[in-house]
Amino acid sequence: MSGQAPVGPTIRAEIERVDASVVEAARALPSATLHEAGGRIGVMPSAIKPVAPAFRICGPAVTVDSPGGDNLWIHRALYVAAPGDVLVVHVQGEHDFGYWGEIMSAAARVRGLGGLVIDGCVRDGAVLADFGFPVFARGLCIRGTGKDYGARGFINHSLRFGDLSVHPGDLVVGDTDGVVCLPREQAAAIVAASQQREVKEASILQRLEAGERTLEVYNF
Repeated sequence: MSGQAPVGPTIRAEIERVDASVVEAARALPSATLHEAGGRIGVMPSAIKPVAPAFRICGPAVTVDSPGGDNLWIHRALYVAAPGDVLVVHVQGEHDFGYWGEIMSAAARVRGLGGLVIDGCVRDGAVLADFGFPVFARGLCIRGTGKDYGARGFINHSLRFGDLSVHPGDLVVGDTDGVVCLPREQAAAIVAASQQREVKEASILQRLEAGERTLEVYNF
């Protein structure tokens, strides 16, 4: 069943996304490598971790600025985002609510979305782990959220997580180490540099296996 996408003065339906070929290349790269190769940029708060260790995300960001303790704008974002997009959600520092659970994961999977990164908590943790839709969050919390139709939220506007700015269409990659968000305009160059870094690190591992020491390998 289809319907009209949510609209409103704070919703931007059309965004420019990181190129699909860059996303595909980034899928094979660790978040830490992308962070290092990009000049040590893009780190999301370290408290945000995958709900299940095997979860991995990679895709363009659809940003959501949600009122604290309320998940209505996240529901709306489900139907603004396109297949492959990753929802990146800011909750105004109100972390201890269960903003997301089984129902929303089911909706997101039907939509073909690429994952969720939320600077807050979720619930239904065991179910989410089995469900397979990749969710990255601060933790689990059973505290329920509201749905205030008069509260103002934003979809596809820039977000701030500490000193990190995340923009709509940026490249988002997450794995067991955490989440990195890379500027769309720089993503292709960072992915290329990351691929070179992976080749170099493979060579270093071979040298270590052959008996060399890190002190000599790195000229410490």
